[in-house]
Amino acid sequence: MLIQDKESNNKGMFFVEIDNEKMAEMDYSLAPGIITILHTEVDEKLKGKQVGAQLVDHAVAYARAHHLKIMPFCPFAKKVLEKKREEYNDVLF
Repeated sequence: MLIQDKESNNKGMFFVEIDNEKMAEMDYSLAPGIITILHTEVDEKLKGKQVGAQLVDHAVAYARAHHLKIMPFCPFAKKVLEKKREEYNDVLF
């Protein structure tokens, strides 16, 4: 699944588009050294396909590439990050 990134003025989103329709997105904000995950939403048509978890994985890869720590305000992202704490410990705030 192709996850895209759109960023402007220290805010952005990782998202999945299918047939020019946004089907999943994770909103975030940036501050020096920190990416804050604000909200994650996945269309019902993609439920059960682990798209939300893929968005979290993408956020982790982004954080690692940009030397950022992740602060999850989004309950879903927080749950996924906690579940894989050992794997993601290097980017957790």
